[in-house]
Amino acid sequence: MERKAYSKLHRDGINQQPDAALPEIEQSEMKSLGYDQSLYILPFDHRGSFITKMFGWHGDLTPAQTAEIAAAKQVIYDGFKTAILGGVPKDKAGILVDAQFGTAILHDAKASGFTTACPAEKSGQDEFDFEYGDHFAEHIEAIQPTFCKVLVRYNPEGDAISNRRQAARLKNLSNYLHSKSESRFMFELLVPAEKTQLKRIKGDKQAYDLELRPKLMVQVINQLQDAGVEPDVWKVEGLDRREDCEKIVSAARRGGRDKVGSIVLGRGEDDEKVRKWLATAAGVKGFIGFAVGRTVFWDPLVNFLGKKTSREAAVTEIARRYREFAEIFEHVRPSSST
Repeated sequence: MERKAYSKLHRDGINQQPDAALPEIEQSEMKSLGYDQSLYILPFDHRGSFITKMFGWHGDLTPAQTAEIAAAKQVIYDGFKTAILGGVPKDKAGILVDAQFGTAILHDAKASGFTTACPAEKSGQDEFDFEYGDHFAEHIEAIQPTFCKVLVRYNPEGDAISNRRQAARLKNLSNYLHSKSESRFMFELLVPAEKTQLKRIKGDKQAYDLELRPKLMVQVINQLQDAGVEPDVWKVEGLDRREDCEKIVSAARRGGRDKVGSIVLGRGEDDEKVRKWLATAAGVKGFIGFAVGRTVFWDPLVNFLGKKTSREAAVTEIARRYREFAEIFEHVRPSSST
C-alpha cells in the first residue's frame, strides 16, 4: 500500500489523533510502508554495555580504547561474513552496528551488498532520545543504512508524560524516514515491568513475561501507531506462545499496514530460550526473522579477549551460532510465509 493511500486511512478514522496524518506536501514522496522479506539480523550496536561490561571501562574513552572496541566488533562482523560463506542466505542476512565503533564496518557491509541497520538512540537511556539531538537526520544520511533502528522502553501503564515525549520524538523520526530518507524504520520495543504490575503478580517475572507483557506489547504498538509512529519492522521481545505472536502481527499489520514485519530479539537469553522463541515465531505469518546478538557473540568474544581462545576460533563460533539461529527460520518458516 502506498503511503499516500495509507495516510488517507488515518484521516478516515483508523487514527483518531488530529495530527496523525503526515503533511500533505510530503505524501507524494513517501515510500510504501513495511518490510516483509526474510530478515536475519546479527546486532552488535551495544555501546554502554561494551564499554562497562565487556571491557570494564568508565568515563571518557581514549583513542586507543575506542580502537580496541572497534577491533572487537570487527571479530563479530568477521563471524557474520563467515556465516554467509557457510550457507546463511546473503539476501536474508544483515547486521546492526553503531556508528561510534562500527562506521568502517557499516561502509564495508553496504559496499558488500549486505543489509545494514544503525541505531539512532542515545545509549543507556530509560527514555528514548536521539544520539545526535536535532542533527539526527544528517547522521542517518552519512551512513544511509537499510534500516534506522531505535530502542525504546515503553510501558503503557508507565509515566504518561515520558511516554508522550517519546512518542513525539519517534513520530518526528518516523515522518522523516518515510518522507525524506532512503532508510527504513526498525523499532526495537522493550516493555519493562512497572512496580505496580509486578506487585499484582507477586513479583513473578516469568508470569509477567507470559501473562502481562504480550498484552502490554499490543497496547504499545496500538498507542504508537495512533500517535503517528510507523515502523516498517517491529523488533520485539520473544514470546512463548504462538497465539501471542499472532496478536503481535495482527497489531503491527492492523488498518492496512499489510507488509509491516516483526522480528524476535534475543534479550541476552541463553541458547535454549532463544531457540524456543525463534521456533515459536518462525511458524507465524508476519514474523520475518530475528535479531539475536549477545547470545551469539558475547561468550566467544569474551573468551577471545581473555586470551582463552584464538581470534579464528571466536569467529568460527560466532558464525556457527548465528547460522544455527538462521536455520531455525529456514526450516520452520515457509519461504512464502510473510
